[in-house]
Amino acid sequence: MTVNQILNTKGKNVYSVLPTNTVYEALKVMGEKNIGAILVIEGTELKGILSERDYARKIVLKDKSSKETFVHEIMESTVFTVTLADDLDACMELMSTKRIRHLPVLEEGIVVGIISISDVVKAIIEIQKDTINHLNSYISQ
Repeated sequence: MTVNQILNTKGKNVYSVLPTNTVYEALKVMGEKNIGAILVIEGTELKGILSERDYARKIVLKDKSSKETFVHEIMESTVFTVTLADDLDACMELMSTKRIRHLPVLEEGIVVGIISISDVVKAIIEIQKDTINHLNSYISQ
C-alpha cells in the first residue's frame, strides 16, 4: 500500500499556520480540527511542523506564554517527508528511526497531504485483515 492510497482513504486535508502566528493561534486551529500536529507553511514552502509535544515541552514546561510566543520559535524545522509513491514500510521505518508521528506528503515540493502513525497502523491492520481472510478462504477450499 502506498501513501497515495492512504490519503485517498483518509482525505488530503492540510491544515497549516504561518511561522509568524502565535503558538496560541496554532493551538486553536489544532483544537478546532482535532489534530495533534500542524504544518507551518509560508507561501507554498514547508517551513516546519508544530506538535502538541512541542507545546508541552517548549511552552508549558518552560513556563512561557503561548499568546506571546511565535510558532517559528518552537516549531521543528527539520521535517521528514514522504511522497505519494512511498510505501507503508518506508513510512514505518522513517517514523520509527526518527521517532516522529507525522509525515507531510510532498509532490514537486508542494505539500499535498499529511499522514500520521495512526493512519499507517490502520492501513497495516486492514492489509492484515485482508491477508487473514484470504488465507481462511484458501484453507476452507
